[in-house]
Amino acid sequence: MKIALIGYGKMGRMVEEIARERGHEIVSIIDLDNQDDFGSEAFGSADVAIEFTSPTAAYGNYVRAWERGVKVVSGSTGWMVEHGEDVRKACKEGGRTLFWASNFSVGVAIFGAVNRYLAKLMNDFPQYDVHMEETHHIHKLDAPSGTAITLAEGIIENVDRKSSWVKGEENRPYDAGTLRVDSLRRGEVAGIHTVRWDSAADCITISHDAHSRRGFALGAVLAAEYTLEHEGLLTMEDLFDF
Repeated sequence: MKIALIGYGKMGRMVEEIARERGHEIVSIIDLDNQDDFGSEAFGSADVAIEFTSPTAAYGNYVRAWERGVKVVSGSTGWMVEHGEDVRKACKEGGRTLFWASNFSVGVAIFGAVNRYLAKLMNDFPQYDVHMEETHHIHKLDAPSGTAITLAEGIIENVDRKSSWVKGEENRPYDAGTLRVDSLRRGEVAGIHTVRWDSAADCITISHDAHSRRGFALGAVLAAEYTLEHEGLLTMEDLFDF
């Protein structure tokens, strides 16, 4: 498979390494200093572009890739509120393809399935309140993380007493109907997500702790392999049937 990389930071370099290990060809690498390469013959020859950039750049990157007929796999977060409807329309009505995930880790996909199942169980036990905490490296721009939001939405969909999530802020009172998501930024932490169900009697905790970015990069390449043969708006739930 011919792969283009959009964004060549730590994630982009790790995706490149794993893609080559799996026998794929990197035909184009686009970063901040060579944006004109979206129009190059090399970029247009790609089967799939793997994109890890910023909340402000992601949607524009999708559009430029689609204009060249290139499918996109993206792990960029923070763009959904402003451009989510545009992306859904482009994929459902415009024939475009985007595989998007807030987190490509296989372990996080499993963790998400466990999180949704536990939430279904806890819907019948109102004595337990739930809150979340996510910790990432100090370079991460968005908070809460996209993964935390996805996990929170999985809880809200399955727990009647929670109607929305809210970003945690010190000394702020919280409505019982909201799910508080606290964000911490520390060192070079790859990503820790913790869900706690707390009652007066005990506490049930589930957590995922990423050791490195390699798991995310491998998942992105697996997603690209899946995207090669599929179309539309794709997610990790399409890739893994949990």
